[in-house]
Amino acid sequence: MDERRKPLIAGNWKMNLDLAGATTLAREVLQRTARMRTADICVLPASPLIQAVAKVLEGSAVGFGGQDISPEEEGAFTGDINARMLLSLGCQYVCIGHSERREFHLETDESVRAKTGRALASGLIPIVCVGERLAERDSGATFQRIERQITVGLGGLSSEEMARVVVAYEPVWAIGTGRTATPAQAEEVHEYIRKLLAGMFGEVIASRTRILYGGSVKPGNARELMGQKDVDGALVGGASLSAESFAGIVECTG
Repeated sequence: MDERRKPLIAGNWKMNLDLAGATTLAREVLQRTARMRTADICVLPASPLIQAVAKVLEGSAVGFGGQDISPEEEGAFTGDINARMLLSLGCQYVCIGHSERREFHLETDESVRAKTGRALASGLIPIVCVGERLAERDSGATFQRIERQITVGLGGLSSEEMARVVVAYEPVWAIGTGRTATPAQAEEVHEYIRKLLAGMFGEVIASRTRILYGGSVKPGNARELMGQKDVDGALVGGASLSAESFAGIVECTG
């Protein structure tokens, strides 16, 4: 990690927990990370649980946000969540373009761009996800896939807008599989993303952009992963459902 970029550890709770479970987990995360100041911390509960989590985290250093956002302001879009709803609950962050949204909800790089623009216009911090499938990695198409996701998904943003974006690299083949990209593999892609950003927005913005790694991050591998020059934190899935494991990952930033 570059000392100029404060790490961010984001816990993606996905479609897990209920009201009681989310409240308990939020309280435990707060307790276990209360003295940790080496990283920014946020959790991303399922949308029906955000309000309860917000009450627990109110006034604390632990931020929270949504797992998705509509590119539309409002209207007849059943099941969607708009920026105003997230903001009214106190959200600071929103995850955009997670691989599961791309796979199961057919989201495209173009829709990621639209959602990112909406998040930025509303004042939310977008965590924009990119990453390749196993077949793409095995065929040598990793960089080609990442390039399109970055150039289309973030294309057209101003430098001022990009300065508020967080990027998360999540190799799809390492999500929930127990497989993790090696630190060298993670660094190789993170470095490539930063070079793409430098070409699009200039060296200064690229050097300040936080690029998280996501893909079976655990306390046992987090320190080595985040010890890489261009890895600025983690987007944590399964391990974020345990306050002990999540806090252990945060601790690795110290």
